[in-house]
Amino acid sequence: MSAAPKKLFLLDAMALIYRAYFAFSNNHRINSKGQNTSAIFGFTNTLLEVLRKEQPTHIAVVFDTAAPTARHEEFADYKAHREEIPEDLASSIPYVVQLCEAFNIPVLAIDGFEADDIIGTLARQAEAKGFDTYMMTPDKDYGQLVDKHTFIYKPPRGGGKPEVLGEKEVCARWEIERVEQVKDILGLMGDAVDNIPGIPGVGEKTAIQLVKQFGSVEELLKNTDQLKGKLKEKVENNKEMALQSKRLATIMTDVPVAVGPDDLALQEINKDALRELFAELEFRRLGEQLGLDGPAPAAATATKTSKKPSGQAGLFDEAEASPEAEEETTAPADKKTIREVAHTYKSAVKEAELDALISELKSAKQFCFDTETTGLDAHTAELVGMSFATKVHTAWYVPVPDDRARATELVKRFAGVFADPAITKVAQNLKYDYSVLRRYGISIDGPLFDTMIAHFLIQPEMRHSMDVLAETYLGYSPVSIETLIGKRGKEQRSMREVPLEEICEYAAEDADVTLQLEKIFSPKLDKTNTRKLFEEVEMPLVPVLSDMEAEGITVNPKTLYELSGTLAEDIATTEAEIQDMAGSRFNVSSPKQVGEVLFDTLKIAEKPVKTKTGQYSTSEDVLSKLEHKHPIVRRILDYRELVKLKNTYVDVLPQLIRPDTGRIHTSFNQVVAVTGRLSSDNPNLQNIPIRTERGREIRKAFVPRGKDYTLLSADYSQIELRIIAELSGDKGMLSAFGSGEDIHAATAAKVYGVPLNEVTSDMRRNAKMVNFGIIYGISAFGLADRLNISRTEAKSIIENYFKQYSAIKDYMDASIEQARKKGYVETILGRRRYLRDINSANATVRGFAERNAINAPIQGSAADMIKVAMINIHRDLDKSKFKTRMVLQVHDELVFDCHREELDTVRELVEDRMKHALKLKVPIEVGIGSGKNWLEAH
Repeated sequence: MSAAPKKLFLLDAMALIYRAYFAFSNNHRINSKGQNTSAIFGFTNTLLEVLRKEQPTHIAVVFDTAAPTARHEEFADYKAHREEIPEDLASSIPYVVQLCEAFNIPVLAIDGFEADDIIGTLARQAEAKGFDTYMMTPDKDYGQLVDKHTFIYKPPRGGGKPEVLGEKEVCARWEIERVEQVKDILGLMGDAVDNIPGIPGVGEKTAIQLVKQFGSVEELLKNTDQLKGKLKEKVENNKEMALQSKRLATIMTDVPVAVGPDDLALQEINKDALRELFAELEFRRLGEQLGLDGPAPAAATATKTSKKPSGQAGLFDEAEASPEAEEETTAPADKKTIREVAHTYKSAVKEAELDALISELKSAKQFCFDTETTGLDAHTAELVGMSFATKVHTAWYVPVPDDRARATELVKRFAGVFADPAITKVAQNLKYDYSVLRRYGISIDGPLFDTMIAHFLIQPEMRHSMDVLAETYLGYSPVSIETLIGKRGKEQRSMREVPLEEICEYAAEDADVTLQLEKIFSPKLDKTNTRKLFEEVEMPLVPVLSDMEAEGITVNPKTLYELSGTLAEDIATTEAEIQDMAGSRFNVSSPKQVGEVLFDTLKIAEKPVKTKTGQYSTSEDVLSKLEHKHPIVRRILDYRELVKLKNTYVDVLPQLIRPDTGRIHTSFNQVVAVTGRLSSDNPNLQNIPIRTERGREIRKAFVPRGKDYTLLSADYSQIELRIIAELSGDKGMLSAFGSGEDIHAATAAKVYGVPLNEVTSDMRRNAKMVNFGIIYGISAFGLADRLNISRTEAKSIIENYFKQYSAIKDYMDASIEQARKKGYVETILGRRRYLRDINSANATVRGFAERNAINAPIQGSAADMIKVAMINIHRDLDKSKFKTRMVLQVHDELVFDCHREELDTVRELVEDRMKHALKLKVPIEVGIGSGKNWLEAH
């Protein structure tokens, strides 16, 4: 009789913990002690699902550590763009470890190695010992490890089934012959998540084609003569980067792991330890399900399937947890679907049907509408159909022909109802539909109601997609688009290929569900006192942003290509200078080698900082403090900045220029930043660097549309400081702004107790850091670190600051107190920021909430202010039929493509509207400039 198969599960801990945490992002699980238990609870559910359904014989949970790895030593920017781990998530990690220990599941982590490497090593060992190994992770990099007995076990989403990927699936996903070629594709295309650069300008499709043609990065680099044009140039100019990127993407399989697969056999749970842990976390029902009041069950059969109350999110559900959700259970949520809810969805194809629909819309006080299109870009996608609803559970779908002339003729039949000022138009993500329809000659007038934006004002920190909102507020799961067109990839079909009866149900349901959400959210706007903000700021801003996106901004690719060449020369020159200063040749991109040169050869510090692995730390903050020790330090920092500018911005922006317009058309987002600030993507223009000369030169590429135009830039001056002066009513700061003094010099004079004319540049620099740092709750430790001064001096500066500006300290204390009592703070216009951790027992978590209590009203008021200004400026430009167009909003700046004949008038108009967007006591200053490019204008 053959032995039972050995089944090893290796869990990628941090990936699963992150997903658990964000699955509850709309309504984090907070226990009576103020502790956020979302990540721990979600991870527990995941673990139980695996134990119950997969019944592994062996299991381990594998963690990363904070220590740098060999990849960090080879490439300074490895994972450099990753956001800091949320503090309440970080505080959950020790509990997850404790949970694993209570389950008697081995927890593995080794300084200097990532979880991938440990999992890769154990998977290879397990294969040799006859195991079937399942690497539980959403990470695509693990595909390189898959073989006949090693699989990726991809966690499910939305209550679906897990996806198990073997050699066949991995090869199909990447269109490769051998799984190890995953490393070659990643080496060529890079990995944005881990900040692996790859070859600039080579995306996934190109990488796949190159690997198909040459088999590997190495073979490609040997045969670049077979390439042509720009691709040949890109590959030949980035050979070392491609090889380095492949090395960075390669998972190690020879890590010195102290245990082997046989040591990971499943054990019985520790009943006492688990009971104690669940009591502390207040996981009552999980404790009941695990039988902690009776005999302890084996972990492999730890729990029985149970139904989850409606609205409760599972670990990997896209749905949000309902605020009314009951205690935790482990089964997927039971939500109603289109099959269980009675509805009447009809298509309008015939003339009589279209006439009946238009008549119904004309007589309605409001209607909800949605568009179905061929793509996600509102400025290029073609209409496939439109759906409408005026009553709950009743909706229409209008298919639109693919012939553009016939499509326009059909859509224009609805122009009257869309333009009717007496009818409210409701939609989810209205800007998209607005932008699509305008290309078909439709102008939307009258009151607007965007359920996505309404929900953003009601619950800014939740997710706002229609599916999430439907499941959270309606207990309803809409039809998935993947059921119509399939999953993303080359097999996915177009919406035009979907049969009418199927797309009718899907599209009409969208309009119906959105209408139901409007009926829930409208009263909530009143309850949260955000209706005025919604109706007077956020909704009027929608057409403004749509117009700006459609206009785009002209970008001169030649300027960027020239700058790329200049940067390449600067990089080479800087590298040579650094090596001359060092007296030896070394890899300037290697933090390890940089550390050895600085601290072993040049000995620029007596006690250099070291990482946990014993290597010298050469991070930016460490080197910035050592600039005065040796000129090589500044040049190393310059080198890193130049490489980043070239690879991240200069070589990428030309690819985003639309061929048909010659412009970049960014997309502005109203529901991303919880402070209310606008963000942008494709590309993210908020992040174009302006601190360095070379970084600022990127703005030279942004130019007017023609010889009769010039760019005009208008930027609020020190707006956040002016708003804190307004909110606090501090007489000293209001007086300084009122008299037009240099606010930082005035602050320095007060803090240091010297006349204004005796303020030194160092005093002003320190005061400037305090002025801006106070807004973000800077501490003496933080100020000392930033200014490279003693903590005692920093403490003294802050104390003197609050003595001189006592009303600001009062404002800060009052903001925190208001947040403790109400659970939120507000901007001048009533935008709320909810601070659920303001009374947390965890000092770190509470401190973060307190800083937000101070900062959110300031940042949010600045955001509201520029939005109001944009609305008023856009209205005035449109009303007077100016040729000038507003094209960009970046932080506190507006950029206009201004007709030269209108320059003086527009300058005056913009300045006035920006200054008087809100009625404030503090005077508002706006810096305005114009020029032949964005840099010159700014």
